[in-house]
Amino acid sequence: MKLVTLALAFVVTAFPLASVAQDTSGTAADEQVLLKQIQTNKRGVFADNLKLTEAESKAFWPVYDQYEADLKKLNDRFLQLINDYAAKYDTLTDEQAAAMLKERLGIDRKRTDLRVKYCERIGKVLPGRKALRFAQLESRIDNLAMRNLYTVIPLAR
Repeated sequence: MKLVTLALAFVVTAFPLASVAQDTSGTAADEQVLLKQIQTNKRGVFADNLKLTEAESKAFWPVYDQYEADLKKLNDRFLQLINDYAAKYDTLTDEQAAAMLKERLGIDRKRTDLRVKYCERIGKVLPGRKALRFAQLESRIDNLAMRNLYTVIPLAR
C-alpha cells in the first residue's frame, strides 16, 4: 500500500497552490517539490495576515525561515515514518508498531517544543497581537493538514 501518494495528494488539496500539474508518485523528489510549494504558500498566508511593517519584516522573516528549516527536519522524519508504515502495513508486527508509536510521539513532542521555542522568539520581534496571530495561523494550518492527512492513513490492523 502506498500511503505517501494519498498523503501528498491530500496535502496538495489542503493548501491552495499555484496550478501545477504534478505527478505525486511518492518519490522523494516529488515530495520535496510539494513540500516546497506548501512552504512557499504558507509564507504568503503569513504575509497576507500579519501585515508586517518594514521593520517587523526584517526582524520576523529570518526567525520564520529558521523555524521552517527546523520544522522541515521534523516533517521529513514524520514523512519517513509514514513511508515506513506504508511499506510494512500488511506485515506490521507489534514490535514494529510499538517502535513507530514511540517515534511518532517523539516527533510530536519535538514539534510542540519547537513551536513553543519559536513562538517565544517571534513574541520578541513582533507586537503581541501579531505574535498571537502567527501562533493561531500556524496552529490552524498544522491542524488542518494533520487532520486531513490522518484521514487517508488507515488504522493499524
